[in-house]
Amino acid sequence: MTLCISLSARPSNNGTRFHNYLYEQLGLNWIYKAFAPTDLAQAVAGVRGLGIRGCAVSMPYKEDVIALVDVLDPSAKAIDSVNTIVNDGGTLTAYNTDYTAIEQLLQRNAVPSSYSVWVLGSGGMAKATVAALRDAGFKDVTVIARNEAAGRALAGLYGFAWSPELPASDGGGSADMLINVTPVGMAGGPDAEALSFPQEAIDAAKVVFDVVALPAETPLIKAARAAGKTVITGAEVATIQALEQFVLYTGIRPTDEQVRAAEEFMRAQ
Repeated sequence: MTLCISLSARPSNNGTRFHNYLYEQLGLNWIYKAFAPTDLAQAVAGVRGLGIRGCAVSMPYKEDVIALVDVLDPSAKAIDSVNTIVNDGGTLTAYNTDYTAIEQLLQRNAVPSSYSVWVLGSGGMAKATVAALRDAGFKDVTVIARNEAAGRALAGLYGFAWSPELPASDGGGSADMLINVTPVGMAGGPDAEALSFPQEAIDAAKVVFDVVALPAETPLIKAARAAGKTVITGAEVATIQALEQFVLYTGIRPTDEQVRAAEEFMRAQ
């Protein structure tokens, strides 16, 4: 049997259900398990030493694992962020499939590159998001992050603006698309019931994008739906990036029908 795992501060069943469903449907003697490591270095050493084939990496470890792998694929090296590790006989290669997910979802929803964008956050997922925005032709992007060093560095790398806080609504500040790449709204977290953006910004936006996958209907997504906005959910991100991970681990690309069935199974928990 071949084992794949995920490492996350707050593990969910999303990846577990998605991967295990496809393993069963394709007749693969594989299994996927989710873990919350107490020591990241030891956990990654375990991936190498135990012959674990694949490892998904979630917040807040997407940058910290870089020093623990052997090879950085261009998808991870370009943005200094990792969400996937593949073990080939003890050699650990790191990839980033988050970028692919963001890129595809912007295209699927036909978001005009002329839209102004606020990106809330400056961590590993923010790097993938901002890179995808730049490569899709977006020009008017502001990275909003309290961590000045990280926020300025991320914004400057892609030629965008940085702000330590959301522009005041009474000053007329607004953006066409809001993207939350922080844990605000994540189930089990201290801000699980909080809105990552104020209602005024949601009302002024055209598209609202939350990368938080659990729950799929975060407070931000609920508020955006109620306001009649186009929404892009973290569950959609999770499906695409998990599919690309599945291909990296197994070398098999499931059919669109199989992927839809796995996504439905994942969300039916």
